Amino acid sequence: MFDRLQDRLERSFKVLKGHGQISEINVAETMKEIRRALLDADVNYKIAKEFTNTVREKALGADVLKSLTPGQLLTKITHDELTNLMGEEEVPLDTKGNPAIILMSGLQGSGKTTHSGKLALFLKSKKGKQPLLVAADVYRPAAIDQLHVVGEQIGVEVYSDRDQKDPVKIATDAVQYARSNGKNVVIVDTAGRLSIDEQMMNEIAAIKSAINPNETLFVVDAMTGQDAVNTAKEFNERLDYEGVILTKLDGDARGGAALSIRSVVNKPIKFIGTGEKMEALDVFYPKRMADRILGMGDVVSLVERVQDQIDVEEARRLQKKLHKNTFDLDDFLNQIQQIKKMGNVKDLMGMIPGMGKAIKNLDIDNDSFKHVEAIIRSMTPRERSNPDILNSSRKRRIAEGSGTSVQEVNQLIKQFADTRKMMKLMSNKKNMASLMKQMGGGGIPGLN
Repeated sequence: MFDRLQDRLERSFKVLKGHGQISEINVAETMKEIRRALLDADVNYKIAKEFTNTVREKALGADVLKSLTPGQLLTKITHDELTNLMGEEEVPLDTKGNPAIILMSGLQGSGKTTHSGKLALFLKSKKGKQPLLVAADVYRPAAIDQLHVVGEQIGVEVYSDRDQKDPVKIATDAVQYARSNGKNVVIVDTAGRLSIDEQMMNEIAAIKSAINPNETLFVVDAMTGQDAVNTAKEFNERLDYEGVILTKLDGDARGGAALSIRSVVNKPIKFIGTGEKMEALDVFYPKRMADRILGMGDVVSLVERVQDQIDVEEARRLQKKLHKNTFDLDDFLNQIQQIKKMGNVKDLMGMIPGMGKAIKNLDIDNDSFKHVEAIIRSMTPRERSNPDILNSSRKRRIAEGSGTSVQEVNQLIKQFADTRKMMKLMSNKKNMASLMKQMGGGGIPGLN
C-alpha cells in the first residue's frame, strides 16, 4: 500500500545526502518534498503541513550525533512523528463483561460483514473467546446469508431472526441469547448504506443505546482515501465510536486514510484488514506501520504471524526429519500450506527489512504456488519421499499430469534440493552461528 509514499520519502531524504550538517536551507528543501509525498498519498493538506512543520522544528533544534548523517537523523525524527501521527501506541479492544458487546458500523461495501467474521475469528483463536455473530441487517437478505456463510467458515455461531424486522429487537434478543448460551462476546453486524443518511444513523444510534456496547467500531475502506477520513468524521459525530477498522490495506490504497484518521477524528485505528482470508486481520501498531512506511520492515509482525501458524509437535517432527535428512516433498508441500495461511506472500516478504524495495515490481502472490502444488500432487507417494528416482519418463508423466513442463518439474526439484540443504544448515546451531559470523552478524544470542 505504501510503496509510492515510501519511494517519495526516500527521494526526499536524498536531498540531505552528502551534507555534513543540517541547515535551514537543506531541511526546507527536504520538507517540501516530504509534504508533496504526503499529499500524493492523499493525506489531508492541513495534517501534511502541520507534520512537516513539526519535523522541521525538531530537525533544526536537534544535535546531529556523530554516528549519524543528517539524512539518518531526519529519518529518525520523521519516523517518530509518523508514529505520533498514527497514535503512538496500539489501543486494545475492550472485551470485559459477560458478554462483551461490539457494535460494527460503516457504509455498505466497506467490508463490515466480512470483518465482523474476521474479528470473531481473531477473538476466538487468539484471545480464547466464545463469540456470537449477530445479523442485524434487516434490509438485505443476502447480508444475513453472508454472515451465516462466514460463521460456518470460521466455526462461530450466528444469531439471526428473519421474521423480525426491528434491528434493535434482534440485537437485544441476541445479547440475551449469548448470556444463556455461554457466549462471552457479541459482535453485532448492522446495516450499511451507499451514503450516510438520517435513517441509518438514527437506527444504529438506537441499537447502541439499547445494547450499550463495550466498543462501537467504524469499518472503513482504505481505498477511498480522504473520503474514508471524511466519512469517519461524520460517523463519529453521531456515534462517538471507540475505534476504527481500516480495510483493504493490502490493496493499491495510497495510505492517506491510515495517516490521517487519528488526527482528524481523534479515535484510534484498532485493526487493519490485510487480505481476503479470514485470518487477515492485524492489530494496528503505529510504530510498526511507521517502520514499514520508511522501508524498515516489520519483523515483529512477521514473527507473530509465523508463531500463529506453527504447530509445536509438527515443528519437532520436522526438525527430526531434517537431522536425519529425510525431509521430503510431502513435507515441502506442507510448508507451502503453512506459508499460504500466513497471508499474502509479497506482504510477508515486505516485512523483512530492505526487502520491500527489492520486490516492489515483482508479481508475487499465493497463486504462484499453484503449479508447485500441482507438480507434487502429480507424483506417486514413493516419488515424493524419494525424488532421486525421478527419471526422464517419470518427469514427463508428472508434467503432463500437472499441466506444466518438464523444465518446471526440473526447476522444482532443484529448488527442493536447495531448500533441504538450507533447512538442514539452519537446523544446526553451530552451522547457523558460523553463517551469521560470516555475514558480519557476530552470531545470535543462544546460538554461540
